[in-house]
Amino acid sequence: MDLKATLSFDKIPNNLEEMKALPGDIASLKNPYGVVALAVLAYGVYHKDPDAALEMIKYLRGPRELSEYDKQFIKDRFPKGTPQSEYLMMSYFEGATPDNSYTPSMPLTIKLYENPYSRDQFGEGYLKVFVVSGGADTPRYVTLRTKPSTGEWFLWEESGLLPGIKTAKSADPWA
Repeated sequence: MDLKATLSFDKIPNNLEEMKALPGDIASLKNPYGVVALAVLAYGVYHKDPDAALEMIKYLRGPRELSEYDKQFIKDRFPKGTPQSEYLMMSYFEGATPDNSYTPSMPLTIKLYENPYSRDQFGEGYLKVFVVSGGADTPRYVTLRTKPSTGEWFLWEESGLLPGIKTAKSADPWA
């Protein structure tokens, strides 16, 4: 896999307004790697504020609707009160591993990759971006779709971010 972008953040935004106010062009949706990083940030809010997270995810999906099925799928991935729901998204940041209870290095840094098929797998206008999780054995992926009339990139398939990861040692009774 080829490293395509390294993006860093001082904190996770709490809502859509804070996400849109991030420095640089990251929230403009013109940078596909930025959209993937924003998705990690948005899903990272779900365990504490599902409504704010869903609002951010809707923004990142653009013209693609967030259906009731999609909302239930997301809810099922973040069971309320479970350690997994709190540290799943943190696992995508540099330094976060099961050994340190998925505590990332600061600033929060995410690395984004492509493979040789990232731009060809689904045809023109689609891009598959990979993210490494400190709690998974293989990279996870997000598929994006561009809107040619605006040059913006939107989430097309982000469920690849949501499978479970290894239990943090602090939450593992068998560790």
